[in-house]
Amino acid sequence: MLRLMRRPFFWIIALVIAVFALAPAIGDDVELRERLALATVYITLASNLNLMLGYAGYVNFGSIVFFGLGGYICVWLVNAHNVPLAASLLAAGIGVSALALLFGLGILRLRGAFFALSTIGINEAVQAFVQNFEPWGGSAGIYISPAVFQPLGGAARALWLIYFMLVAVMGLSLYLSYAIKTSKFGLGLLAIGQNEDAAAVLGVPTPLYKALVYSTSAFLPAITGGLYFFKSAFIQPSDAFDLSLSTEAIVIAMLGGQGTVTGVALGAYLYEELRGYLLTSETFSHFQLVVSGVLLLVIVLFFPGGLMGFIYSRFPRTQKVLE
Repeated sequence: MLRLMRRPFFWIIALVIAVFALAPAIGDDVELRERLALATVYITLASNLNLMLGYAGYVNFGSIVFFGLGGYICVWLVNAHNVPLAASLLAAGIGVSALALLFGLGILRLRGAFFALSTIGINEAVQAFVQNFEPWGGSAGIYISPAVFQPLGGAARALWLIYFMLVAVMGLSLYLSYAIKTSKFGLGLLAIGQNEDAAAVLGVPTPLYKALVYSTSAFLPAITGGLYFFKSAFIQPSDAFDLSLSTEAIVIAMLGGQGTVTGVALGAYLYEELRGYLLTSETFSHFQLVVSGVLLLVIVLFFPGGLMGFIYSRFPRTQKVLE
């Protein structure tokens, strides 16, 4: 940690966290809070997806399964068993990470399109299981009782508390991504992303590294899922395991610049602003996913380095400050 604190980028992340925390609190701006809350969710999901996509070079189309499972575990523990929110979130993060490690040891033997398809299969299988799992409400989902919010000071105060927790998880995601990128572990992942066979020959324990990063990339999205659905007071399978969110996370990572910390966070914020405009526009409200697909195509064809690739090429000195 001390090593990271000596670098300017550590304090840039701290500044971003402070802006997110203080901007809606000044003036009690609920509308801004809700917009930034969605941005924190996208930044967290994309940053953790970037650990697999940007570092290790594995495309995970089913990353939303971590978000959905974390939401279900947290909501079920809080609503049905009166477990405190903090303990429920921790249980969701640990439980989903353990499951990800178990799944990862199996599917990470696959590569390329075969791995990508297997992640979709896992998401669909988990969704089918949850739809038929009666303790979790089956296809009807789980509604949270209003009484659950009373220990947090009521629903209005709880919404602010959850927002600040979402900001904290977003900050942890950015610091985690930064710490891994600048570590020996991160260098091993980047080597796997460049050429996995060559990395193995050079002594990188590729199966272990891939399983560890797959499990790590599940922890914070699971906690985010718990916070998001607790805030919504409702969870159902179609929302919790929506594959379009995984696709959007991939678009965000590529838009900002996969393999970068700043690019993914910036891409997530810009994408959320664009998404909010499209959803509230009478003309484009039904074309949100179409725009995502077009964006992905344009990035792949013309800007493979994303926004940060463009910035690095125009302003080379920024590479010394922005990761």
